[in-house]
Amino acid sequence: MNSPAPTRSSTHASTRPLGAQVSHMLKARGVDVIFGIPGVHNQEMYRGIEEAGIQHVLARHEQGAGFMADGYARATGKPGVAYIITGPGLCNIMTPLGQAYSDSVSVLAISSCLDETSSTRGQLHQMLDQRAAADCVCDWSYEAGSADAAYGLIDRALTEFSAGRARSKHIQVPIALLEGDAASPPPSRPGDHAVSSGQPMPGEMERVAQMVQSAEKPLFVMGGGLAQYGTAAEEASRALVASSGAAVFTSYAGCGLLPREEPLNYGCYLGRPDSAGVIAQADLVVVIGCELSECDLWRTDLGHTCPMIRVDIDPEVLSDLHRADITVRSDALAFLSELNARLSATDAKWNAAEIDRAKARFKAETDAERPGIVPVCDALAAALPKDTMYYSDMTQFAYVAKEVWDMPRAGHWHHPTGFGTLGYALPASIGGAVARRGKPTLCIAGDYGFQYTVQELGAAVELGLALPILVWDNGKLKEIEDSMVHAQIAPNAVIAQNPDFAALGHAYGALATTPQSIDEVVSAVLNAFEADRPTVIHVDAGVAS
Repeated sequence: MNSPAPTRSSTHASTRPLGAQVSHMLKARGVDVIFGIPGVHNQEMYRGIEEAGIQHVLARHEQGAGFMADGYARATGKPGVAYIITGPGLCNIMTPLGQAYSDSVSVLAISSCLDETSSTRGQLHQMLDQRAAADCVCDWSYEAGSADAAYGLIDRALTEFSAGRARSKHIQVPIALLEGDAASPPPSRPGDHAVSSGQPMPGEMERVAQMVQSAEKPLFVMGGGLAQYGTAAEEASRALVASSGAAVFTSYAGCGLLPREEPLNYGCYLGRPDSAGVIAQADLVVVIGCELSECDLWRTDLGHTCPMIRVDIDPEVLSDLHRADITVRSDALAFLSELNARLSATDAKWNAAEIDRAKARFKAETDAERPGIVPVCDALAAALPKDTMYYSDMTQFAYVAKEVWDMPRAGHWHHPTGFGTLGYALPASIGGAVARRGKPTLCIAGDYGFQYTVQELGAAVELGLALPILVWDNGKLKEIEDSMVHAQIAPNAVIAQNPDFAALGHAYGALATTPQSIDEVVSAVLNAFEADRPTVIHVDAGVAS
């Protein structure tokens, strides 16, 4: 009689509790940092962290752990991983998972779950359907019913992060399964998870290149799908403008793709109402790696009356309400590189002086809408190192800065754009600073949003991060107050009692300062880059007056 074929697990001799094997597997796949909080339900996941050689960052709240993983992923281009307990731990990280889904960030949450919930009630951390809850805010959420399933789901997540549009994912593993012995995961192979996210077809590239070359006033809109490639994307964007004579708008996420001195660069003013009039002048619009979402445009229509070519890795984007005439499913950088190779140099087809005047008008409008912020932005932009990475919160300072701050580097400003959650900046900047030890990272938060996750200041102190935390204090929910007034609603519930932010910083063991002028704000940030711990920089909104 033939012996039964061995299962995959039985071919691996080395056994450990599955919780430990998961950490060893992640390390073998290139994960160096895990963010999280241990608990009795997920402690088995902590058994193998140190043995595997992974750094663990202890958050003060699972929401902080999720945002840290998000900030780490945006800074490195690698997945950000969080370990989470059953029930409330999973609920607490759902906001960061929703943000990562919205902003296309590679965040993987691995949680424990109860072994059985259908016939038992009253268990610690019990939910009616934990997996389904996470599925509402993630790309997908699955439960692993075996060690092999857990290994397969981890490899699937890591592969999908590189093969298509990055979005958050959740894997849950029953507690008893985490505690039980399991064979080693399959070894990592060369090329694992390095899947091409899409190359444009030569035929379609020839057609696109011909359309761009023959257009009288081509205009490109470039987004975060391109900016994520950093220097390579910057070089490709400069080459495109030089060869095509096209003008360019960038989305907020695309900021920094072109230098401020580029005459044909309209910058990040896509959301200005009058940008629609500029775009209407084009006879060809090419959109690369940008959703053209509400948060990009703040209107329904882009404003074009000419043919549109849409380039994106996500087929859902290619079939959206903008109804592009030609769609190209492709990685943004691969498309731009192929296009540049097919273009011959041509003279600029837009009037640089008109572009300069439009940008000055847009900037003046922004300054008038939220006075006092532009001068601070200009001073910081002129003084801070070019490789500074920024993490901002939902605050008026960021709303202005995202338009007027001409970033010298692409992929260096991170904001909770789509989901729009408060409390993002501090923990996300901690994740970014962990990833960028020795490089400047700046946190920008409003007085209200800072208090959503202020407890993570303790983690930043423990880690000894040289992190300036600029707290813009206008003493209220100013954006909401302005919106209520605009809607002819008497402002209600927009003023809250603030703490002494400097004293709060000192209480956590951080440095703290309250600058009284714009020059002092700049000095405080520069000094904080050299400190041995984070610095709370409390800036009164009237500092520019």
